Amino acid sequence: MDIKWKNIAKNMKSFFSNGKRTIPGVLLILIGIIVLGVLLHEAKLYYISTRQVWKIGIIVNAVIGFGIWLTLPVLIKIIYQDWRPKNSDFYPEWKEQWKHQQRILLISCAILLFASMWFLNLQMNGGWYYSNFATGYLALVTTMIQFTVVEMVLIKFMRSRLDLLMECVNEINKERLKEAVDLEKQSIEKAAKSEQLKVDLISNVSHDLKTPLTSMVGYLELLKKEDLTDVPRDYVEVISDKAEKLKEMIESLFSIAKASSGNMDFNMESIELNRLIEQILADMEDRIKKSDLSFVTLLTDEDTHMITDNIHMYRICQNLIENTLKYSARNTRVFVKTFIEKSLTEQRLCLEITNTAGYMMDFDKEDIVERFARGDKARSSEGNGLGLAIVSTYTGALGGSFDINIDCDQFKAMLYFPIEDENEAV
Repeated sequence: MDIKWKNIAKNMKSFFSNGKRTIPGVLLILIGIIVLGVLLHEAKLYYISTRQVWKIGIIVNAVIGFGIWLTLPVLIKIIYQDWRPKNSDFYPEWKEQWKHQQRILLISCAILLFASMWFLNLQMNGGWYYSNFATGYLALVTTMIQFTVVEMVLIKFMRSRLDLLMECVNEINKERLKEAVDLEKQSIEKAAKSEQLKVDLISNVSHDLKTPLTSMVGYLELLKKEDLTDVPRDYVEVISDKAEKLKEMIESLFSIAKASSGNMDFNMESIELNRLIEQILADMEDRIKKSDLSFVTLLTDEDTHMITDNIHMYRICQNLIENTLKYSARNTRVFVKTFIEKSLTEQRLCLEITNTAGYMMDFDKEDIVERFARGDKARSSEGNGLGLAIVSTYTGALGGSFDINIDCDQFKAMLYFPIEDENEAV
């Protein structure tokens, strides 16, 4: 109870501290109410003309209305001084406050209208024979006018409060946006740092492994020249084969790390894609014959010249063909297709290699191009999961794009390179 009275006293003190508005406003309201009360009281004692009633009534309404206009905004601000939005969902709260104000205002207006009608009825039917009925009508009109004034003040305040709330919410949203941007920036920086650490780790480890592995391969070659019995020679052949695969994997890892870090040097020149495909197929003819696969080439008759790095482009196409050799079902066909894709804005040179997988392909494009990811979950084939990762990394570094389309058992790898003028070669 003490706290409640302290709050009331504090609000009263705050109300009258703004004396330039509140004190004159309160005095005007009191004067207007007193004059109106005297007018209504005197109306039952002796005759007052209707003109006099309405003249006094206009002045009284002006005085009371001006007093309300001065004091009510200050009172409302004190009542809602702690009303600040805590989040962006402020509108329901504002709407509820508006409804609450309207309920109070309508109840107050209804009470005053009832009192005014009771007074008018008392004049007409209560034996006030010398009373001027204009005073009763004046009471009704005064109630409606002052209700309108209060409503206008409330509307003005609530609109200003809505604007203020919107500004506060904008500030909140700006702070949230700034925090979100900062968090996103930190996340990106952290991810970039983490990726760079992985690239550096792979590069360093690959480099450190190459030296001892080269020595191992050299000593294995020396062992092959020795006069060994069949069993030790078989062991040496197996070790030599595994060492070569390990060397190939390390070189692939090193190449991916180098391409990811952007430190690759490219020798950009004009090459013909069709001719490159034919060369790769010729170089891999022995492996293709041993694979029981039938390669069907559908090379376009259009010009397939492109500006790229010949060595890295050879590695990209070679990896794609090796991928089909490792993961295709036996006795199936592999389609190698080139074509020019034309649109309103650009032309692209495209290479598609389609094969039938010899296993269940329950993976997405994003999964299969990851390092060490393999479509063959059982790992029954000889792949190491780096072939498509190299294709994706090299293609992006050369300015092209790599895509994969999986349709049941059909696996389609697609390369797209923009066609540039040869004069633009670096």
